[in-house]
Amino acid sequence: MSRISTPLLDQVRDPAELRRLAPAQLKPLADELRAEMISAVSVTGGHLGAGLGVVELTVALHYVFNTPDDRLIWDVGHQAYPHKILTGRRDRIRTLRQGGGLSGFTKRDESVYDPFGTAHSSTSISAGLGMAVARDLSHGDNAVIAVIGDGAMSAGMAYEAMNNAGAMHSRLIVILNDNDMSIAPPTGAMSAYLARLVSGNTYRGIREAAKQLATHLPKFFYNKAKRAEEYARGFWTGGTLFEELGFYYVGPIDGHNLDHLLPVLENVRDSKTGPVLVHVVTQKGKGYAPAEAADDKYHGVSTFDVITGTQAKPKANAPSYTNVFAQSLIKAADKDDRIVAITAAMPTGTGLDRFSQVHPDRCFDVGIAEQHAVTFAAGLATEGYKPFCAIYSTFLQRGYDQVIHDVALQNLPVRFALDRAGLVGADGPTHAGAFDIAYLACLPNMVVMAAADEAELVHMVATAAAYDDGPTAVRFPRGEGVGVEIPDQGDILPIGKGRMIREGSKIALLTLGTRLQEALKAADELARLGLSASVADARFAKPIDTDLIDQLAAHHDVLITLEEGSSGGFGALVLNHLNETGAIGRGLKIKVMTLPDRFIDHDKPEKMYAEAGLDAKAIVEKALALLGRDHAASPIRA
Repeated sequence: MSRISTPLLDQVRDPAELRRLAPAQLKPLADELRAEMISAVSVTGGHLGAGLGVVELTVALHYVFNTPDDRLIWDVGHQAYPHKILTGRRDRIRTLRQGGGLSGFTKRDESVYDPFGTAHSSTSISAGLGMAVARDLSHGDNAVIAVIGDGAMSAGMAYEAMNNAGAMHSRLIVILNDNDMSIAPPTGAMSAYLARLVSGNTYRGIREAAKQLATHLPKFFYNKAKRAEEYARGFWTGGTLFEELGFYYVGPIDGHNLDHLLPVLENVRDSKTGPVLVHVVTQKGKGYAPAEAADDKYHGVSTFDVITGTQAKPKANAPSYTNVFAQSLIKAADKDDRIVAITAAMPTGTGLDRFSQVHPDRCFDVGIAEQHAVTFAAGLATEGYKPFCAIYSTFLQRGYDQVIHDVALQNLPVRFALDRAGLVGADGPTHAGAFDIAYLACLPNMVVMAAADEAELVHMVATAAAYDDGPTAVRFPRGEGVGVEIPDQGDILPIGKGRMIREGSKIALLTLGTRLQEALKAADELARLGLSASVADARFAKPIDTDLIDQLAAHHDVLITLEEGSSGGFGALVLNHLNETGAIGRGLKIKVMTLPDRFIDHDKPEKMYAEAGLDAKAIVEKALALLGRDHAASPIRA
């Protein structure tokens, strides 16, 4: 009777145990790892395709390198799920992106195997270079490996880092994970042979010896010989661009073939000179037929059926804000051929994929290059076009200098559509749009709007399209709207004017954005307690509606402002105005409610807002506290 063998993955609790396996065991281990990842993500949702594409690469890296002493940095972190399973987190992998569970990205305080937190792209080479220089200053000998995708390589920061690393001649290994075959395809056995040859110490030793010999030649002949060797190698293996940046290029090699990967990684590990770039070609979604067949290779998925690949569809009571924005912009562009749209590698996430289907010649995806996107939009604006720069709130932070210098300073009418404003749920603090109100409302010439619901978003897109006197920003959250009736065409709003939603006499709740719904719930509860509350929607964080604020301050005992952003934003501007008018000195009790001064971990958005103290319960408690009343005996009813 034959024994049932223990799965290899059950024997590997950390990379040290992985390194005890024989090389022949790595392929079946990779198969088990891929199956485990598919099973886990089917339960939690998350980023599937990228991780499936680096299963073999993950196994090879942890097998060849002595992690965590050797530093392994995964750019972005979308592809880090197999890494998490192999580094002691398999027992928690089904808590991925859930409240209290594992982060969807690498995170320093989660594991010693995550030396750097990565969720925004193109940072790994810069961080790796910093670690390599720190190692050299400390006279260490560990390796530093940065894994970066071909998409992330479109960002200027990656090239800035490579240029610096090449000039410093630091010992750094960069793995270029080319999962779109956008640079060069592997060419089978010959490619693998050449990669192994040129990465080995023998070839590099001969190369260095030839260089030393060539130094005795006249300078003209030395330079010619050096160029000839580089371009001859580049002809057979590619990578001339990386050579020009000072990197020794190896590849392309098949990232799913462990027989090819292992010897090359061992060679570059044992090399002690200068920066090396290993070009690895992988297939996004590898090993899972539904992902391989999908156009987006299952980049981001909800929970799904493992056998069929069918994803669970959320119960949609209202269209998403992203969809409302896209449809509104399409309608505006139908009427005005000067409207153009710009995205920084997020056409689907921002809804501009739909815009591009209708107006393909007026939609531009500039890649992961937010700085360029902003200044590109500014250039379009100088020529009379109406650019809508659709970027997640958290990603626009990367182009902030350009927003100031190239847009606001020149008062150019660039329209910023900030998706994912506020807290975003499973993606956690790295993707939370917490700071845009504060960092935009402080800029001269900037008009900042926040939609309270999907109908307001339609009006604000129309307002931005019509406003040519300077830059504007419209912020809106992730997810579906509140279910209000959506107008076919948007109204052009008067700049800097809010609206009264409900009239009261004792407490004034002045909201900016989608906290309006929680303010209305709080007003209902306050009414149950015998306290009359007004509710107003500011609409604009800048310019603020001073008339509305003065009216609320004059006719209420308490004024509370609410916003889905950090301190220093809308509430600060209201306080500054009231201080200048003397309203504070006349006995008005004021509370500014913002996101707390800390990063909030991933969870369901409603739980995150409750933790942040920005739900109806917290609003009522703040109002009662300002009035000196206790609400402990009268909790809000469900």
